[in-house]
Amino acid sequence: MRSNEEVVDYVNELRKSQHMSINELARETGLAKSSLSRYFNKTRGFPVNKVNLFAKALHVKPEEILGIQPTNMKPIDQTGMHAIRIPIIGTIACGTPILAEQNIDGYTTELFEEKPDGTLFALKCQGDSMEPKIPNGATVTVRLQPTVEDDEIAAVLVDDDEEATLKRVKHVGKQVMLMPENKKYDPILLNEENPGRILGKVVKVSYNL
Repeated sequence: MRSNEEVVDYVNELRKSQHMSINELARETGLAKSSLSRYFNKTRGFPVNKVNLFAKALHVKPEEILGIQPTNMKPIDQTGMHAIRIPIIGTIACGTPILAEQNIDGYTTELFEEKPDGTLFALKCQGDSMEPKIPNGATVTVRLQPTVEDDEIAAVLVDDDEEATLKRVKHVGKQVMLMPENKKYDPILLNEENPGRILGKVVKVSYNL
């Protein structure tokens, strides 16, 4: 997958190869010329959540711009594994669906022995509350579902639906305990006074050694 700067360079090269001016690209994407100029001058980060607009204007697939080989949910011949392209959720806008365009901060391709069910999204883990199970910086794949069983790890929305946390879930009567793996952290208690919402179940953890 290309870095943000590499994406900008690739889009600019595509534009030039198609003899398309910045004015024309602005018209085709519906974006301001001044914004495009700042992207190409690298004074503003490329809007990954608008990659579909650039792909349509330049007559390519979004995966090509991002440097991701399209898999279409097919197994990789050499290994028999399933390569799945999954949206990475960056920020979570209050009140919007988890997979709303403004929440997506790029994509990752993850390998699975069996084709996974349901809708998947990914989160970048920050902090050490789930170490050693989930180290800081890991990419966590989550299956969208409103409930999980006891002792399963879930992505849970807390703090007025603005922050997602990864914790092991335990039900205690009508309350829910969010249990960290790292013993130096205290559990989080969810109840009427401190509500939360389960986004989904963690089905895979990926990280570099």
